Amino acid sequence: MEAVAEPGNLAGVRNIILVLSGKGGVGKSTISTELALALRHQGKKVGILDVDLCGPSIPRMLRAQGKAVHQCDQGWVPVFVDQEKTISLMSVGFLLENPDEAVVWRGPKKHALIKQFVSDVAWGELDYLVVDTPPGTSDEHMATVEALRPYRPLGALVVTTPQAVSVGDVRRELTFCRKTGLQVIGVIENMSGFACPHCAECTNVFSRGGGEELAQLAGVPFLGSVPLDPQLTRSLEEGCDFIQEFPKSTAYSALISIAQKVLHRMPALLS
Repeated sequence: MEAVAEPGNLAGVRNIILVLSGKGGVGKSTISTELALALRHQGKKVGILDVDLCGPSIPRMLRAQGKAVHQCDQGWVPVFVDQEKTISLMSVGFLLENPDEAVVWRGPKKHALIKQFVSDVAWGELDYLVVDTPPGTSDEHMATVEALRPYRPLGALVVTTPQAVSVGDVRRELTFCRKTGLQVIGVIENMSGFACPHCAECTNVFSRGGGEELAQLAGVPFLGSVPLDPQLTRSLEEGCDFIQEFPKSTAYSALISIAQKVLHRMPALLS
């Protein structure tokens, strides 16, 4: 029988979503950020835990670089990225004195920080906590899963790109989920074609359909495809709210559809 962790600072968190992939470069941070914005668009209160210790990019994506993390009686207070305080963020990027500083730490120190992120961040009341994980199945990846796995409800979103090499790596990630008892909410195919900003055409720069085929083979839901969209790229570079600013884009429709499927799937999958 699995141990159930004392809720502590996660007591007010209703759902936890791990964003995983078997490799780097598939856009986990992009999906984590835009999923959080899309869930906020659906009226949810969301937190993002960025445990990509060597490449903490989400503070920039949400225009939160340079903000300070404060202490309270319960631990660290996450950074709120909007005036309404509907999205909060915790990242190792807030703990670095210099944004260009490299995190050159051995495994035990990384594990200790991940455990501290899980136990010592005062999230308050959240509908969803989205966890952006490191690439692959590294030590940090394992430490994150092990630290969060005792908490319920917990589900995994698996991100791939259309290419066969990516699909092969992500297939191993799904095997990892099965072995560790992680419930898979579904598969998302990112960078699925190029959405032209001047017309409605979507060109398949890479191959297509790999994510959907992978989901079918693994017997898990396919949640949708997110195209390469220049408007989305610019929003991430500038730290803008893509969901709010570009409601007519192809990527907007895909991300809102994925968020709605997550909202539908979480209670049914993890009840």
